[in-house]
Amino acid sequence: MTDQPLPEGLRPETLAVREAVARSQWGEHSEALYMTSSFVQSDCESAARRFANEEPGYTYTRTANPTVSSFERRLAAMEGTECAVATSTGMSAILLMALTVLKSGDHVVASQSMFGSTLKLLGSEMARFGVETTFVSQTDLQSWEAAIRPNTRLLFAETPTNPLGDLCDIAALAQIAHARGLLLAVDNSFCSPALQRPAQLGADLVVYSGTKLLDGQGRVMAGAVCGTTALVDKVMGTFMRSAGLNLSPFNAWVVLKGLETLSLRVRAQSAAALELATWLATHPKVARVHYSGLASHPQHALAMRQQGGMGGPVLAFDVVGQGAAQLRANAFHVIDSTRVCSITANLGDVKTTITHPASTSHGRLTEEQRQAAGIGQGLIRVSVGLEHLDDLKTDLCRGLDTLP
Repeated sequence: MTDQPLPEGLRPETLAVREAVARSQWGEHSEALYMTSSFVQSDCESAARRFANEEPGYTYTRTANPTVSSFERRLAAMEGTECAVATSTGMSAILLMALTVLKSGDHVVASQSMFGSTLKLLGSEMARFGVETTFVSQTDLQSWEAAIRPNTRLLFAETPTNPLGDLCDIAALAQIAHARGLLLAVDNSFCSPALQRPAQLGADLVVYSGTKLLDGQGRVMAGAVCGTTALVDKVMGTFMRSAGLNLSPFNAWVVLKGLETLSLRVRAQSAAALELATWLATHPKVARVHYSGLASHPQHALAMRQQGGMGGPVLAFDVVGQGAAQLRANAFHVIDSTRVCSITANLGDVKTTITHPASTSHGRLTEEQRQAAGIGQGLIRVSVGLEHLDDLKTDLCRGLDTLP
């Protein structure tokens, strides 16, 4: 069966449910799940040409699979990039980027407020291979520019950051990078293309943990890198197929289905997060709320301009308390008192999740690194789901209202 090609100029919401590889001869309406490790070839000559990349076709799922291709095509179309490569996790997407863009002796400038595992990967693991990283203030463009060296190859930002939601000005950072002949990569996991499309603001590479908003229901691990065909497909794709960092067909199919409802979910969750953040800001046991959707946030104007007029589904807040031990105890009390929220470090789920970053996502960092990233012992992160907002407020009140 032959599909009619999609017309040009479709919006991301339409591409999220329509972009995929061609239907099979059976004419399935929902994209097929190709659970196979290899593909049968019609003859030896065809097999030779396909293994030599002289003609299109599938040979082995580690190199390509139709279900994975559908996910890659759909995400790239939504992000507005030429292509995407799908990886087993979000961290493997970052590793793939690092191992293909960087070499021994290169230097990276990155935000000191990034996800804990990203800080560990860049700051410790890549250092063993001769790649040095300088971590700078997320919001200070002058710090980014001042940290650039003659051997700098990459600027890497995560915006908004995990868990404080600090932003960087993607367009301004792209100007700094490109003026020096550098690449700019942006981790867009916290916004997704439903709110923010970094490539349209000048980013060269867009990195995703598909485990979060792209799937949206906490079911599978997935990652991706979006960008140009020359860099992402020809360089990263080639390395990935050799290294085995690829995404499984089943996980690709799950996230492919998640993309279909992405815009509806993220916008509903962002609206709920704003209302919850506004309410938390008035609670006497909350010392501070971190959410760019609030007009009081120092980067509110940038968030509205860069993130489609919304703050996203993730917020954080500090509970009251004196000293690290009491702050930790108070945060644990609030979290442990919940009955609706799920105590888990994942985010972007339709179920609201709550966690203590200092002892989970950022627990492997030194105290100095946590302090530099603004991660205190009294900080609580909430990824807002689709429950009724009054039920979430009541759930948080169980702990907040009983703090000393």
